[in-house]
Amino acid sequence: MRRAIVIPVRLESTRLPRKPLLARTSRSLVQHVWDRARASGAAERIGIATDSEEIRREAESFGAEVFWTRADHRCGTDRVAEVVERELRPAGIELIVNLQGDEPDIPAEALERLFASLEDEASVCLSTLACPIESDAELQDPSVVKVVLDRRGHALYFSRAPIPAAREARVSPPLRHVGIYGYRADYLLEFAARAPTPLEQCESLEQLRALESGDPIRVTTIDWIPRGIDTPEDYEAFVQRRRADAVPPAPSLTQPSRGGD
Repeated sequence: MRRAIVIPVRLESTRLPRKPLLARTSRSLVQHVWDRARASGAAERIGIATDSEEIRREAESFGAEVFWTRADHRCGTDRVAEVVERELRPAGIELIVNLQGDEPDIPAEALERLFASLEDEASVCLSTLACPIESDAELQDPSVVKVVLDRRGHALYFSRAPIPAAREARVSPPLRHVGIYGYRADYLLEFAARAPTPLEQCESLEQLRALESGDPIRVTTIDWIPRGIDTPEDYEAFVQRRRADAVPPAPSLTQPSRGGD
Protein backbone atom coordinates (compact mmCIF):
# COMPACT_ATOMS: atom_id res chain seq x y z
CA MET A 1 0.00 0.00 0.00
CA ARG A 2 1.30 3.47 -0.88
CA ARG A 3 2.30 5.64 2.08
CA ALA A 4 2.82 9.30 2.96
CA ILE A 5 3.93 11.20 6.04
CA VAL A 6 2.40 14.66 6.42
CA ILE A 7 3.86 17.10 8.95
CA PRO A 8 1.32 19.84 9.80
CA VAL A 9 3.12 23.00 10.94
CA ARG A 10 1.77 26.35 12.08
CA LEU A 11 4.02 29.24 12.95
CA GLU A 12 2.55 30.49 16.20
CA SER A 13 2.64 28.58 19.47
CA THR A 14 1.31 29.93 22.75
CA ARG A 15 3.91 28.31 24.99
CA LEU A 16 6.88 28.57 22.61
CA PRO A 17 6.55 31.40 20.05
CA ARG A 18 7.76 30.71 16.50
CA LYS A 19 8.64 27.18 17.56
CA PRO A 20 9.13 25.56 14.12
CA LEU A 21 11.80 28.09 13.14
CA LEU A 22 13.93 27.85 16.28
CA ALA A 23 17.39 26.91 15.09
CA ARG A 24 19.95 26.89 17.90
CA THR A 25 21.19 23.51 16.69
CA SER A 26 22.15 24.82 13.20
CA ARG A 27 18.89 23.40 11.84
CA SER A 28 15.34 24.56 12.42
CA LEU A 29 13.05 22.40 14.51
CA VAL A 30 10.85 21.67 11.50
CA GLN A 31 13.89 20.47 9.55
CA HIS A 32 14.82 18.09 12.37
CA VAL A 33 11.34 16.54 12.16
CA TRP A 34 11.46 16.29 8.37
CA ASP A 35 14.95 14.76 8.51
CA ARG A 36 13.70 12.10 10.93
CA ALA A 37 10.75 11.24 8.73
CA ARG A 38 12.92 11.08 5.62
CA ALA A 39 15.62 8.96 7.29
CA SER A 40 13.01 6.43 8.44
CA GLY A 41 12.34 5.26 4.88
CA ALA A 42 8.78 4.50 6.00
CA ALA A 43 6.94 6.46 3.27
CA GLU A 44 7.35 7.32 -0.39
CA ARG A 45 6.12 10.90 0.07
CA ILE A 46 6.91 13.22 2.96
CA GLY A 47 5.64 16.77 3.05
CA ILE A 48 5.12 19.77 5.29
CA ALA A 49 1.57 21.18 5.42
CA THR A 50 1.37 24.85 6.36
CA ASP A 51 -0.35 28.18 5.80
CA SER A 52 2.74 30.20 6.74
CA GLU A 53 4.90 31.81 4.08
CA GLU A 54 7.87 31.75 6.46
CA ILE A 55 7.45 28.02 7.04
CA ARG A 56 7.11 27.48 3.30
CA ARG A 57 10.38 29.30 2.62
CA GLU A 58 12.18 27.42 5.38
CA ALA A 59 10.91 24.03 4.18
CA GLU A 60 11.86 24.72 0.58
CA SER A 61 15.35 25.79 1.71
CA PHE A 62 16.12 22.24 2.82
CA GLY A 63 14.32 20.54 -0.05
CA ALA A 64 11.05 19.48 1.57
CA GLU A 65 7.83 19.08 -0.37
CA VAL A 66 5.37 21.74 0.83
CA PHE A 67 1.59 21.40 0.88
CA TRP A 68 -0.02 24.84 1.05
CA THR A 69 -3.21 24.81 3.15
CA ARG A 70 -5.94 27.12 4.36
CA ALA A 71 -5.37 29.15 7.53
CA ASP A 72 -8.72 28.38 9.21
CA HIS A 73 -8.13 24.79 10.34
CA ARG A 74 -9.02 23.94 13.93
CA CYS A 75 -6.23 21.40 14.32
CA GLY A 76 -3.43 19.56 12.55
CA THR A 77 -5.70 16.67 11.61
CA ASP A 78 -7.93 18.96 9.57
CA ARG A 79 -4.87 20.42 7.85
CA VAL A 80 -3.65 16.93 6.94
CA ALA A 81 -7.12 15.99 5.70
CA GLU A 82 -7.10 18.93 3.29
CA VAL A 83 -3.80 17.69 1.84
CA VAL A 84 -5.09 14.13 1.56
CA GLU A 85 -8.30 15.16 -0.18
CA ARG A 86 -6.66 17.56 -2.62
CA GLU A 87 -3.34 15.90 -3.42
CA LEU A 88 -2.53 12.55 -1.85
CA ARG A 89 -5.70 10.47 -2.31
CA PRO A 90 -5.97 11.41 -6.02
CA ALA A 91 -2.31 10.31 -6.36
CA GLY A 92 -3.13 6.85 -5.00
CA ILE A 93 -1.76 7.26 -1.47
CA GLU A 94 -3.66 4.90 0.82
CA LEU A 95 -1.97 5.21 4.22
CA ILE A 96 -1.16 8.48 6.00
CA VAL A 97 0.87 9.24 9.12
CA ASN A 98 0.20 12.59 10.76
CA LEU A 99 3.54 13.49 12.35
CA GLN A 100 3.47 16.60 14.52
CA GLY A 101 6.02 19.26 13.66
CA ASP A 102 7.44 19.29 17.21
CA GLU A 103 8.65 15.65 17.35
CA PRO A 104 12.34 15.96 16.37
CA ASP A 105 13.40 12.73 18.10
CA ILE A 106 10.72 10.37 16.81
CA PRO A 107 12.25 6.91 16.28
CA ALA A 108 12.08 5.44 12.79
CA GLU A 109 10.64 2.27 14.33
CA ALA A 110 7.63 4.19 15.61
CA LEU A 111 6.72 5.48 12.15
CA GLU A 112 7.12 2.08 10.53
CA ARG A 113 5.02 0.37 13.19
CA LEU A 114 2.18 2.86 12.71
CA PHE A 115 2.01 2.00 9.02
CA ALA A 116 2.40 -1.73 9.68
CA SER A 117 -0.46 -1.79 12.20
CA LEU A 118 -2.84 -0.52 9.51
CA GLU A 119 -1.61 -3.01 6.94
CA ASP A 120 -1.82 -5.95 9.34
CA GLU A 121 -5.39 -5.38 10.53
CA ALA A 122 -7.84 -4.57 7.75
CA SER A 123 -10.68 -3.68 10.14
CA VAL A 124 -8.63 -0.87 11.72
CA CYS A 125 -8.54 2.50 9.99
CA LEU A 126 -6.84 4.54 12.73
CA SER A 127 -3.69 3.74 14.70
CA THR A 128 -1.58 5.50 17.29
CA LEU A 129 1.20 4.92 19.82
CA ALA A 130 1.69 4.63 23.56
CA CYS A 131 4.54 4.01 25.97
CA PRO A 132 4.77 3.33 29.73
CA ILE A 133 4.33 6.22 32.14
CA GLU A 134 7.53 6.77 34.08
CA SER A 135 6.39 8.41 37.32
CA ASP A 136 3.40 9.18 39.50
CA ALA A 137 3.86 12.87 38.73
CA GLU A 138 3.44 12.09 35.04
CA LEU A 139 0.36 9.99 35.79
CA GLN A 140 -1.26 12.89 37.67
CA ASP A 141 -0.30 15.54 35.08
CA PRO A 142 -3.38 16.54 32.99
CA SER A 143 -1.12 17.56 30.10
CA VAL A 144 -0.09 13.89 29.79
CA VAL A 145 -2.82 11.94 28.03
CA LYS A 146 -3.38 8.43 29.33
CA VAL A 147 -4.86 5.46 27.45
CA VAL A 148 -6.22 2.07 28.50
CA LEU A 149 -6.37 -0.88 26.10
CA ASP A 150 -8.36 -4.03 25.59
CA ARG A 151 -6.68 -7.42 25.14
CA ARG A 152 -6.39 -6.93 21.37
CA GLY A 153 -4.43 -3.72 21.75
CA HIS A 154 -7.35 -1.46 20.87
CA ALA A 155 -8.05 1.71 22.84
CA LEU A 156 -10.85 1.57 25.40
CA TYR A 157 -10.52 5.21 26.46
CA PHE A 158 -8.19 8.20 26.50
CA SER A 159 -8.19 10.71 29.35
CA ARG A 160 -6.24 13.50 30.97
CA ALA A 161 -7.19 11.91 34.29
CA PRO A 162 -5.02 9.14 35.83
CA ILE A 163 -6.52 5.98 34.33
CA PRO A 164 -6.90 3.20 35.17
CA ALA A 165 -7.44 3.92 38.85
CA ALA A 166 -5.41 1.48 40.95
CA ARG A 167 -7.18 0.42 44.15
CA GLU A 168 -4.34 -2.00 44.86
CA ALA A 169 -0.83 -2.54 43.52
CA ARG A 170 -0.58 -2.14 39.75
CA VAL A 171 0.07 -5.30 37.75
CA SER A 172 1.23 -3.34 34.70
CA PRO A 173 2.38 0.24 34.14
CA PRO A 174 -0.17 2.82 32.98
CA LEU A 175 0.31 4.05 29.44
CA ARG A 176 1.00 7.51 28.06
CA HIS A 177 -0.57 8.29 24.71
CA VAL A 178 1.78 9.64 22.05
CA GLY A 179 -0.13 11.95 19.70
CA ILE A 180 1.06 10.59 16.37
CA TYR A 181 -1.57 8.96 14.18
CA GLY A 182 -1.78 6.63 11.22
CA TYR A 183 -4.91 6.68 9.03
CA ARG A 184 -6.36 4.99 6.03
CA ALA A 185 -6.80 7.92 3.68
CA ASP A 186 -10.52 7.47 3.07
CA TYR A 187 -11.19 7.15 6.79
CA LEU A 188 -9.29 10.34 7.57
CA LEU A 189 -11.52 12.31 5.22
CA GLU A 190 -14.63 10.85 6.83
CA PHE A 191 -13.30 11.48 10.35
CA ALA A 192 -12.38 15.11 9.65
CA ALA A 193 -15.86 15.79 8.26
CA ARG A 194 -17.61 14.76 11.49
CA ALA A 195 -18.67 17.25 14.13
CA PRO A 196 -16.85 17.18 17.48
CA THR A 197 -18.46 14.78 19.97
CA PRO A 198 -19.35 15.36 23.65
CA LEU A 199 -16.49 13.38 25.19
CA GLU A 200 -14.05 14.88 22.71
CA GLN A 201 -15.10 18.36 23.82
CA CYS A 202 -15.06 17.38 27.51
CA GLU A 203 -11.49 16.02 27.46
CA SER A 204 -10.26 18.18 24.53
CA LEU A 205 -9.03 14.99 22.83
CA GLU A 206 -10.05 14.58 19.19
CA GLN A 207 -9.36 10.81 19.11
CA LEU A 208 -12.44 10.33 21.32
CA ARG A 209 -14.50 11.30 18.28
CA ALA A 210 -13.54 7.94 16.79
CA LEU A 211 -14.31 5.93 19.94
CA GLU A 212 -17.67 7.64 20.43
CA SER A 213 -18.53 6.63 16.88
CA GLY A 214 -17.60 3.00 17.53
CA ASP A 215 -14.43 3.04 15.41
CA PRO A 216 -11.52 0.92 16.71
CA ILE A 217 -8.18 2.59 17.37
CA ARG A 218 -5.17 0.28 17.24
CA VAL A 219 -2.54 1.26 19.82
CA THR A 220 1.03 0.08 19.34
CA THR A 221 3.00 0.10 22.56
CA ILE A 222 6.72 0.70 22.38
CA ASP A 223 9.24 0.95 25.20
CA TRP A 224 9.94 4.67 25.04
CA ILE A 225 9.35 7.69 22.85
CA PRO A 226 11.07 11.04 23.41
CA ARG A 227 8.72 13.84 24.35
CA GLY A 228 7.82 16.50 21.84
CA ILE A 229 8.86 20.13 22.14
CA ASP A 230 6.12 22.15 23.85
CA THR A 231 7.88 24.62 26.13
CA PRO A 232 11.11 26.65 26.29
CA GLU A 233 12.42 24.08 28.78
CA ASP A 234 11.72 21.24 26.33
CA TYR A 235 13.59 23.06 23.58
CA GLU A 236 16.55 23.85 25.85
CA ALA A 237 16.83 20.17 26.78
CA PHE A 238 16.72 19.24 23.08
CA VAL A 239 19.49 21.74 22.28
CA GLN A 240 21.67 20.36 25.06
CA ARG A 241 21.14 16.78 23.82
CA ARG A 242 22.14 17.80 20.32
CA ARG A 243 25.25 19.56 21.59
CA ALA A 244 26.22 16.52 23.64
CA ASP A 245 25.79 14.28 20.61
CA ALA A 246 28.06 16.56 18.58
CA VAL A 247 30.97 16.48 21.06
CA PRO A 248 33.67 14.05 19.86
CA PRO A 249 34.87 11.45 22.36
CA ALA A 250 37.83 12.44 24.52
CA PRO A 251 41.18 11.01 23.38
CA SER A 252 42.33 7.89 25.16
CA LEU A 253 44.75 8.45 28.02
CA THR A 254 46.38 5.13 27.24
CA GLN A 255 49.14 5.49 24.66
CA PRO A 256 49.44 2.69 22.11
CA SER A 257 52.39 0.41 22.46
CA ARG A 258 55.33 1.53 20.35
CA GLY A 259 56.68 -2.01 19.96
CA GLY A 260 60.33 -2.77 19.11
CA ASP A 261 61.81 -0.50 21.81
